[in-house]
Amino acid sequence: MKHNPINLPSAFLVLLVSTAVHAEDWPQWMGPQRDNEWRESGIVEKFPADGPRVLWRAPVAGGYAGPAVAAGRVYVTDYVTTADVKVDNFDRKQFSGTERVICLQETTGQELWKHEYPVQYGISYPAGPRCTPNVHQGKVYTLGAEGHLFCFDAISGKVLWSKHLPDEYQTKTALWGYAGHPLIDGQKLICVAGGEGSHAVALNKDTGQEIWRALTTAEQGYAPPKIIEAAGVRQLLLLHPRALVSVDPETGKEFWSIPYEASNGSVIMTPIHADNLLYVAGYSNKNMLVELANDRPAATMLWRDKKKTAISPVNVQPILVNRTLYGFDQSGQLTGMDLETGDRIWQSNEPFQAKRPVGSGTAFIVKNGDRFWMFNERGELLIARLSRDGYEEIDRAKVIEPTNLAFGRDVVWSAPAWANRHAYIRNDKECICVDLAE
Repeated sequence: MKHNPINLPSAFLVLLVSTAVHAEDWPQWMGPQRDNEWRESGIVEKFPADGPRVLWRAPVAGGYAGPAVAAGRVYVTDYVTTADVKVDNFDRKQFSGTERVICLQETTGQELWKHEYPVQYGISYPAGPRCTPNVHQGKVYTLGAEGHLFCFDAISGKVLWSKHLPDEYQTKTALWGYAGHPLIDGQKLICVAGGEGSHAVALNKDTGQEIWRALTTAEQGYAPPKIIEAAGVRQLLLLHPRALVSVDPETGKEFWSIPYEASNGSVIMTPIHADNLLYVAGYSNKNMLVELANDRPAATMLWRDKKKTAISPVNVQPILVNRTLYGFDQSGQLTGMDLETGDRIWQSNEPFQAKRPVGSGTAFIVKNGDRFWMFNERGELLIARLSRDGYEEIDRAKVIEPTNLAFGRDVVWSAPAWANRHAYIRNDKECICVDLAE
């Protein structure tokens, strides 16, 4: 039997390809699967002595909306005004300005296109838009702080369709603006709109034509929609200040509803789903664990409002690992919590290097392999391990300045995009690309 000689260069090439690091985009809020898991490999274990390298800086204006990264482009929204918009909590004032949607070249930060439109703000924390752009199949969808919804051609920036949700559904912008990041499901773009019978609406993602509308709520809240499968049925979860509701994502027809109560209409997180359990929480110490039925779309409440133990987040989505929930409580403490019991396992002020809790302290969390990355309100990147044993910090580095105001302190409250072994981070002056490649 004749054996062919091994082609060493070819074999080496195959080895290189098979062991190549995995990279991916971050095309929407919380990443490709909307779960705050950063699945890339080849990421640094610790920062260089002088901190990670900033590859480029691009000027932007005000906003809380995180960037989205897809197909070699970075999309970010902002708000330009000559007024001083450092307005603290609960205070509505009127400001005139311009919201913008900006497309940047991913490798250089060069501006490729920009769309801008005038807008009148009458919201608290009026720095700019809240919702991360959603990039899908050659289109990019944006939702401004006062409900201006756009669909653009992702390459050219051409407006394909647009709506102003308060006008369309005869409603008023919530106190802290439109913040429920729209969800794409098949042919549908699902948005929290507000109004009579239209708390949530499903629009044709290509035309903007309405497919269905569902629910009437006194306040719309800020929680993004989420789709799960339970009892063999796809269910769209809608969390608002008065209830957690499940509807059919194809029709908007209600499956079940569990009463909930959020102080000041403040419920921001997306429900946490684990097997037959759902966890929701918001201000002030309003939390609830729900059990899903196994044989039909139905649910029952197991417990609620554990004020001294359960995590009640105000700004940051918690993350679940093996039935342990990690997140920042409204107190600002990073907390580990047993999902089933709501018992607090540990708490820590270390992400802010503070001796006392920092009220509403904000640090966005993603999971990368066996480590967790955070971006805190002081403009620092943190690498850590989280377990039921507690918080173990590996390294930290400051990468950007806090440019906004909250509770009398300087903050940056914008979630990064984690894409192609880089972090894309913005404040109210610039968007930067930070190299995190190993």
